[in-house]
Amino acid sequence: MTADRIALAGARLVLPGGVVDRGRLTIEGTRIAALGGDAEPGDLDLAGHTVVPGFVDLHVHGGGGASYASGVAEEALRAARTHLEHGTTTTVASTVTGEIDEVCRQAAVLSELVEDGVLAGVHFEGPFISNNRCGAHRPDLLRDPDPALVRKLVDAARGRARMVTLAPELPGGLESVRMLADLGVIAAVGHTDADYATTLEAVEAGATVATHLFNAMPGIQHRAPGPIVALLEDERVTVELINDGIHLHPSVLDLAYGTAGAERVALITDAMGAAGMGDGLYPLGPLQVRVENGVARLVEGGSIAGSTLTLDVSFKRAVTVLGLSLNQAVTSLSTVPARLLGLADSIGSLEAGKNADLVVLDPDFDLVAVMRRGEWIVGADRLTKAHAG
Repeated sequence: MTADRIALAGARLVLPGGVVDRGRLTIEGTRIAALGGDAEPGDLDLAGHTVVPGFVDLHVHGGGGASYASGVAEEALRAARTHLEHGTTTTVASTVTGEIDEVCRQAAVLSELVEDGVLAGVHFEGPFISNNRCGAHRPDLLRDPDPALVRKLVDAARGRARMVTLAPELPGGLESVRMLADLGVIAAVGHTDADYATTLEAVEAGATVATHLFNAMPGIQHRAPGPIVALLEDERVTVELINDGIHLHPSVLDLAYGTAGAERVALITDAMGAAGMGDGLYPLGPLQVRVENGVARLVEGGSIAGSTLTLDVSFKRAVTVLGLSLNQAVTSLSTVPARLLGLADSIGSLEAGKNADLVVLDPDFDLVAVMRRGEWIVGADRLTKAHAG
């Protein structure tokens, strides 16, 4: 076994075609070289463990005490590293509402980290959202989604913008959705007061994502189904869900899965800087957030302000609380977001030729180790000891 060739044997592998018990996976350099074959001397013995593809987070604002909205590269690196150590091998960095020029500056910093391979893109959440559903965004900084302003943000990311969340009912909303679709940038419906018909118009115009479905939008009414029903029922839409036990009741998650299916669900964190940290005060863009017992709320007003979730916890909850199969959990945490980002040829599943991005879990589905592009990020010492024993 050479230094740049690693074989993992004896683990349960969650593959696109199903779960393989006591499987074998070979890594050469940065990629998965092969699946299957007999165990050989020198293989890393992962009996009792489960191996899944690295997680892909479409929507995350920070972690490790750091924020992507700081506009400071060192903070962005710390946030990305925090989530990487929790299994997120592909991250789209999310901004929050701020002055347009300041968000453009943040986008320029983040785009450099995309070019360096640290991040997979930039997601602009705000300022083009509804004042009535602004959540943890400063109302005085909100703007209508004028296509020229939306384009200014996208251009500031220098081709690295992946997604823009906006409220389509606002002036310029539908025009901006069409423009984003033409530019190849995901248009996401969120923080919206749109009705059912307007939401359908947005989907017809090219919107393909529901930003944290159920949160920051009208609830379902029997004579006014609103955006939730429109987004759930349309097969062109991928719905984000926050599976932290705080944002959504398990029965609501069950409803979403029962309607859309795992193939249209992307489990996200929507995490802010407190992810991976303890309780205390943290910034979220220009706002202050207090975290108590792991729940993040604005100091002023008390609105829920993102989460402190990491995707390894989301995966465990998906299997042990929601009762999803391993394949369904992998679909929503890896495969669906990878496909949405146009990266399914290199990430999102355990297949030969794809990046060696993987997460090793113990029998209780707690994280043991993380590998990104063939490099152990955390846990290699634990795996070595397990083999030696």
